Amino acid sequence: MHDIRSIRENPNGFDEALAKRGVAPVSTDILKLDEERRALTTRLQEMQSRRNEASKAIGQAMGQGDKDKAEALKAEVAEIKRSMPEVEERERALGTELETMLATIPNLPAEDVPQGADEDENVEVSSWGKKRDFAFTPLEHADLGPALGMDFETGAALSGARFTFLRGQMARLHRAIAQFMLDTQTAENGYTECNPPVLVNDAAMYGTDKLPKFAEDSFRTTDGRWLIPTSEVSLTASVAGEIIADLSQPIRLTAHTLCFRSEAGAAGKDTRGFIRQHQFEKVELVSICRPEDSEAEHERMTGCAEGILKALDLPYRKMLLCTGDMGFGARKTYDLEVWLPGQGAYREISSCSNTGDFQARRMNTRYRTEAGGKKTNFVHTLNGSGLAVGRTLVAVLENYQREDGSVAVPDALKPYMGGAEKLVAA
Repeated sequence: MHDIRSIRENPNGFDEALAKRGVAPVSTDILKLDEERRALTTRLQEMQSRRNEASKAIGQAMGQGDKDKAEALKAEVAEIKRSMPEVEERERALGTELETMLATIPNLPAEDVPQGADEDENVEVSSWGKKRDFAFTPLEHADLGPALGMDFETGAALSGARFTFLRGQMARLHRAIAQFMLDTQTAENGYTECNPPVLVNDAAMYGTDKLPKFAEDSFRTTDGRWLIPTSEVSLTASVAGEIIADLSQPIRLTAHTLCFRSEAGAAGKDTRGFIRQHQFEKVELVSICRPEDSEAEHERMTGCAEGILKALDLPYRKMLLCTGDMGFGARKTYDLEVWLPGQGAYREISSCSNTGDFQARRMNTRYRTEAGGKKTNFVHTLNGSGLAVGRTLVAVLENYQREDGSVAVPDALKPYMGGAEKLVAA
């Protein structure tokens, strides 16, 4: 959500920032609605004031025996009471229209975000790790996985396209990856482990900018709840409406949850294999902090996600997304892309975003700027994958595969695999 006051103060700057994201100028329409709504608010205040004054004057006129004046005042009060609901309704309608308009406008990009149209104009910030040399042609996970327990056919038979049934050692490796991530983010990186609901209400989805923009990409139950597309929704919304007394240190939360996406906006993309599923798991990272801390927290969060890839010895690159590829609610985003030798390409495995106060305004989440003081300010919220569990499984399969079809278990995961050295075909 955008601050209407900042738009009033600098409409041209607002439009210029949106233009970097390919959005047409909207400040004129916003300010027109805002001006009309504010005029009605002023009119209502004047009507209420006059109604109170006239009501008081009726008693005075009656006390003075001036019945004509009293009757005229009664008629005036009656007319004000008759006309006020219409004005109030119009003011509410304009307020709703203004809020709806503001809610559908993406966040403004940070100054250091490169301008570009799509992913081709993202900027590589750094890379890590050495790509493995294979003495054979490495397979894609979709070809390698079935013999090891990655059952696409049963998943499709049970639930349709983009569902997978993991069996035996493959299911255990998937669980091991999630446990390793969660342990690392809590024990080493200071995140508090949470186990949040995966069903949330409209307010939680709206507050984290998933509504109304991404309604078609989400699953909704018959009783009106939403299956979370990421636990960012549950974790971030856990502070909705709060005034945090002390935010001298960021609040850092993590969770390993199921996630659900209908992918209505991604029809036909990554339909093969385990990359893009309707049901998947992630270890999510969320931070709530002061505005002055959010840039450093963004770098720290991204580093926490990178640490998992380093521990698993998976080559990756860090990309700064351009304005045309950045998410709706983000002001700055780093993507981590892991190398998949079977595909011969880098693929996204984590996206870490600083949303500034964009979500906080929608959730009305603030903090006290001084201990015990009354002044408050909106918090900044950040979110990132630390990491996507299924995509990490894919990366392990493709990078640790052997010519005989087995897959070596990374050293970091062996304690979670009962000491197993490798996955072998059944």
